[in-house]
Order: sequence, then C-alpha cells, then structure tokens
Amino acid sequence: MASSCPNCGKKLHWYDVKAECSNCGVSIPNFNWEERLEADNELAERKFASFYRGLNRIAYSIWGTKLRIARIVLSVLPAIGFILPWATIKSDADSVGLDLFGMTCNRSLIDLFKDFFGNMSLYTTNMSYESFSGTLSFTMYSALLMVLSLLFAVIAFFLIFILAKHFKTKALTVFECLSVLSAIGSAVCFTLGIKAAPSELGINFGSFPVYNATGGVAWGFYAALALLLVAVGINAAVSKAPSKTDDELESERLARKAAKEQKEYEEALKKEVEREEAEKKEKEEQAKLVAEAKAKLAAREAKKKK
Repeated sequence: MASSCPNCGKKLHWYDVKAECSNCGVSIPNFNWEERLEADNELAERKFASFYRGLNRIAYSIWGTKLRIARIVLSVLPAIGFILPWATIKSDADSVGLDLFGMTCNRSLIDLFKDFFGNMSLYTTNMSYESFSGTLSFTMYSALLMVLSLLFAVIAFFLIFILAKHFKTKALTVFECLSVLSAIGSAVCFTLGIKAAPSELGINFGSFPVYNATGGVAWGFYAALALLLVAVGINAAVSKAPSKTDDELESERLARKAAKEQKEYEEALKKEVEREEAEKKEKEEQAKLVAEAKAKLAAREAKKKK
C-alpha cells in the first residue's frame, strides 16, 4: 500500500483501508493508471532488450564467426593429449607411466594416484627419506602438475561459455598459459626425477617397487604441449579479433526473425492455396460424378420409352 496519497500527498496510516483518499477522494489504486501502465510497458521493453542483448552476445561469442567456432574445437582437442603417455619409468620390477590407461607401463597414472591415496603416509615417509628431492618426489610433483595442467585447460574451456558476454576477455588465454606452464613444469620435474634415479637403486612407490629405474619424457607430452599451444593461440586471436556491436547483433537477430516469419507466412499461404485447389478439385470431381450419374439415368429412361 502507498505511504501517501499520490494526488494530495496526505500521509496514509495502517487503518486507511479504503481505496479512496479520505482527504481528496481520489481512487488511490487507479490514480494515474495510464502513465503507470506506460511506465510498466517501458520497463518490460528494457528488460526484453537486455535479455536479447545477452542472448545475442552468448551466441556470437560461441559460434558467431568461423574463428570462434574453431576455438571451440581447438579448446577440446588438448584433452586428447592427457590420455597419451607423457613420461615413463622402466625398471627391473614395476614400471610407471604418466598416462591414464597404462599404454606403455603396467602402472598408469590412475594406479599411481590410487596407491598414493591408499598409502599416503608411506609415500610421505619415503619422500622425506629423499629430502623431497628424489625420484619418487619429483615423479609425484610431475603427476600433480599434469593434473593441474588438465584442470586449467578444462577451466579455460568452460570459461568460453561462462564469459561469453565478454568478447575481449583474456581470462581464457591466461588459463591456457597456466596449463602450458604446468605441463612444462611436469616434464621438468619428471626429468629431474629420472636424473636422480641412478643414485637410488631401489625406489618404493607405495605398494609397488622400482629397481634400476630408467626412462624419460615420452612423445605424448610433446603432442599435448602442441595442442595446448594451439589453444593459447586461438584464444589470443579471438580476444584480439574485431567484434560486432550490440546494435549490429540485434539488427541481425531481427532480420533472421523477419526472414523466419516471412518463410512461415509463405508456407502457410502455400498450404492454403493447396487446400483451396484440393477443395476445388474435389468439387469438380464430385460434379463430374453427378453429371455422369445423371447421364446414365437419362439414358436408362430414354431406353425404357423406346
């Protein structure tokens, strides 16, 4: 309820329950209703304009140009690189590989993390024996950085949709760069761990041992790094590319809407014409059948008269 009369300004109290003002007699709910209705219409138009502006920006940012469509594809491809073998540790006992499915070793990245979370205290104890700078320690650092690289790449991909309204954002490029740096850090840590292996004849990776370890960075890392660098390049190119204004996008939307409505109108008109022609044809066929029946009846009557 209003706190004062919109016509005379009299202060209203909780006990003023009548629709009319006790001072000037004007109907408070219906006072100046035409202007209020017009204001409501203007507010609704502004909200719809804001809604369509947001939709236009999202659609344009995701697939509005060939470059942006290519960004979607090239931002997904780096995920393939994380399936490939990044690095391997071969030994006289078990072998460990930084890949998801153990393509090159009998112990995959998943096995390594399962063993780590199942024997965390054993891992930390063994890492402390190396002063956190031996083969086991650097291998775990490498695995952690690999996971971080994947996480940053996934965040960068979803930011395409989350920040779709911001054409010039550099957040995607930043996260892709963090992914690249994490991948490089993973390879560096693994290399340091392998260099430390000759001084450690036996290395205890939790529940599986490694003896006389050899190995190094595998081809999958370079493939993954190449895909990540391509993703960095495409995101940087999109952020620097010229973009259309909100007015241009709205004009294109209205043009598409008009074209769709025109097509629907033409299809409806075509169906109406077809319907009328079908009715006309049906009437003609019906008239023809009636005429034939009349002719046959007349012929029979003439034959009877003879």
